[in-house]
Amino acid sequence: MSPVEEVRALELSLLTDAVRKDPSKLALLLTEEFCEFGSSGRVYTKAEVIASLQEERERRIAMKDFVSQMIDSSTMLVRYRSVREGEDGVTVEALRSSIWVLRDGRWQILFHQGTLCQGTGVTT
Repeated sequence: MSPVEEVRALELSLLTDAVRKDPSKLALLLTEEFCEFGSSGRVYTKAEVIASLQEERERRIAMKDFVSQMIDSSTMLVRYRSVREGEDGVTVEALRSSIWVLRDGRWQILFHQGTLCQGTGVTT
């Protein structure tokens, strides 16, 4: 599997409840210094993301328009659009970007940002 395929699969896994609800899996995927700029405008640490995802209701999130760019041999930027159905039945889309780093032979997220697409509700 190429680095792009591996990181895409890992990013997709983060959209599933099986990973989002499992603190040990999340801990392996996020670097210790992980930081997220949520689409709500809030800044999250690794511990805050793991805790907040435990409280999140189950949801189906899809990924589309995935693109990646190798920054160097151990750093990759990925960008995509997430699509989910909101609690009110309205589709919520956000532009997503993550910086993945290869450490000890394992890809982990260093940084993530979500930016709501115009006309959709606030998500985290």
